[in-house]
Amino acid sequence: MEKARQEKPEQEEQRKPAQTCSALLFPGERLDDLERNHLKIIQNPEKFCFGMDAVLLSGFARVREGETAVDLGTGTGIIPILLSAKTAGRHFTGLELQPESADMARRSVEYNGLEQRIRIAEGDIREASAIFGASVFDVVTTNPPYMTDCHGIVNPDLPKAIARHEIRCTLEDVVREGAKLLKPGGRFYMVHRPFRLAEIIQTLTKYRLEPKRIKFVHPFADREPNMVLFECVRGGKPRVRVEAPLIIYTEPGKYTPEITELYGY
Repeated sequence: MEKARQEKPEQEEQRKPAQTCSALLFPGERLDDLERNHLKIIQNPEKFCFGMDAVLLSGFARVREGETAVDLGTGTGIIPILLSAKTAGRHFTGLELQPESADMARRSVEYNGLEQRIRIAEGDIREASAIFGASVFDVVTTNPPYMTDCHGIVNPDLPKAIARHEIRCTLEDVVREGAKLLKPGGRFYMVHRPFRLAEIIQTLTKYRLEPKRIKFVHPFADREPNMVLFECVRGGKPRVRVEAPLIIYTEPGKYTPEITELYGY
């Protein structure tokens, strides 16, 4: 992504002192370095850990100075935590259904001393507008389940299944609630799979989230895309820009410079 897209982040010294690691980690959990502002995140490798799609979304989304954002289905809080480092947004909220993931997210926020900028709420995406109210956020981000019950084998481990398949919410649920949460003119950012592109665009426009930027993500330059990023505006006029594609690898195991920059290596 162009460097100009990233807003000036909050100064690191504004964060509260971080908590000690041993007091916040439970058995089976680990502390992973995010390579941004000394931030770390608590994860359990036996559960569902964040993937590249979350990192890509955090680099694609724009949260301007003074704005508030909510991440729907935040998991262990990766997107709000990264956005707090990459943007000058005033406050970030993460909504997560699964209590264990929400608890890890809260402890990561506490570990990083970000309680003044990030709140983790436990609740159902399908009830998001009832939880927070209508037209209250400037930005909505989401990395929703990609698969329906027609797409692939459902993981027998429920936390992983909920993250990957539309068991507890559908694409329409996410889009509908995201649209309700946004202020008029607010922006909706989502990462999804290209094979559902027609359905995604139809659903977005149904709820008056007009696509403005679309960016396809390719594993290699000569391969078809396996992810797609959207920026939409609530009540925006029809006009969309398909940006230059993002390529992940120059060769197996070697990131392109753009991905290296996104990860902060």
